[in-house]
Amino acid sequence: MPGRLEDRVALITGASRGIGAAVAKAYAAEGAHVILVARTVGGLEEVDDEIQHSGGSATLVPLDLTDGASIDGLAAPIYERWKKLDILVGNAGILGRLTPTSHIPPDLWDQVMDLNVTANWRLIRALDPLLRASDAGRAIFVTSGITQTIRQYWGVYAASKAALEAIALTYAAEVSKTDLKVNLINPGPTRTKMRAQAFPGEKPELLPPPEHVVENFIQLALPEFQGNGLWVPADVVASA
Repeated sequence: MPGRLEDRVALITGASRGIGAAVAKAYAAEGAHVILVARTVGGLEEVDDEIQHSGGSATLVPLDLTDGASIDGLAAPIYERWKKLDILVGNAGILGRLTPTSHIPPDLWDQVMDLNVTANWRLIRALDPLLRASDAGRAIFVTSGITQTIRQYWGVYAASKAALEAIALTYAAEVSKTDLKVNLINPGPTRTKMRAQAFPGEKPELLPPPEHVVENFIQLALPEFQGNGLWVPADVVASA
């Protein structure tokens, strides 16, 4: 029986571990060809091995998303091979460091903004024509509940995710009369390396694994899903 994403082409950033890896494996299991983007070659190869073992297919793209020229270079080979991109998942991100706003070092601010905000904007800029070339392009960006409930010391991360939301929702409004749909997803507390960094005293075994949110990523990627400009929390399964 064909998977729900059969013959779709999906690009996932931050695909070497955590939520990105879980989404990549779930998409591949549903029949998509997944383009795995991350800096860590070893992590990408491990995810690829699992996908191949399960009968799926993947293309590995080791890439530093803070290198704008490298992002710009993604479009041409995708066009040459597939002529389109059906799904973009902007998942890669970093926490930075929890610190008083007045103490945020400029280099830390730039690092977080470069990956969490600028990289996603450059992905939109580079891949928009390919997403529009799909019969049902879908762009999904990973945000955080920190934009809804402000906490002290989270200034740079909160600012980056608020900026990402503004960009994604503006993009959604701009494509509202096309077949392309753009949405945000908040995975909620999840057993990831970033969560452990933010809450070092927390017991990871008490948190759900990254796989707990993959169904929402699948729903948002479906050709029949017509929602646009949505902010989807982890505890609400999106419906086509």
